[in-house]
Amino acid sequence: MAGDGIVDSSPAAPSWFTPKRLLIIFCAVNMLNYLDRGVIASNGVNGSLETCDDKGICSSGTGIQGDFKLNNFEDGVLSSAFMVGLLVASPIFASLAKSVNPFRLIGVGLSVWTFSTAGCGFSFNFWSIAVCRMLVGVGEASFISLAAPFIDDNAPATEKTAWLAMFYMCIPTGVALGYVYGGVVGTYLNWRYAFWIEALLMLPFAVFGFLVKPLQLKGFAPAECKVPLAERASATEGIVFFHTVPCF
Repeated sequence: MAGDGIVDSSPAAPSWFTPKRLLIIFCAVNMLNYLDRGVIASNGVNGSLETCDDKGICSSGTGIQGDFKLNNFEDGVLSSAFMVGLLVASPIFASLAKSVNPFRLIGVGLSVWTFSTAGCGFSFNFWSIAVCRMLVGVGEASFISLAAPFIDDNAPATEKTAWLAMFYMCIPTGVALGYVYGGVVGTYLNWRYAFWIEALLMLPFAVFGFLVKPLQLKGFAPAECKVPLAERASATEGIVFFHTVPCF
């Protein structure tokens, strides 16, 4: 009970939750997000155009460039298309967090990311994969906007900086691994498999975000979760309240 006569009826932490478990999950998701950044730029996935020597002998193109015969402009657009979705969707997810559980929003975003990444593997021309890349940015936006506050909320007070450092170390690590992963998969299988495997790896996290009891981000609990004691005249009304507010 707070000193000003307010009862904080915020829900207890879900049974699956421990701070370290949350950090591990978010680091894995962050790694996959940035793995994708490296994949789209890797030689095995991005590939090269068809080339011909002075004798007229031509070698077939490889990867996305070879399959879709991209020019330099299209290749540049494809590499940065995700930023369109990311920039547009990030403030939207941040605003929605005031009225919708932020953990559920992350689940929504990861689902969009999963289906869009799989869609990249099924693309058939420049525009189809460009749209999928933009939607990848939309899906990533929820996690980029909301993951760090969850870590800051739940990390031990003396280790917040270290935990956030581990989280953000996944950015360069993921990109670097993406170059290697994309090169290997694109060379030995096909560039499309690189996206399909990514989607399969992210799918469990997307499902997790929807099915488990969500973790509440501090400061974003519904307004109904804090009600002055004076508005509850009896113990019976208090019991009814605890069973009707949306945070339970």
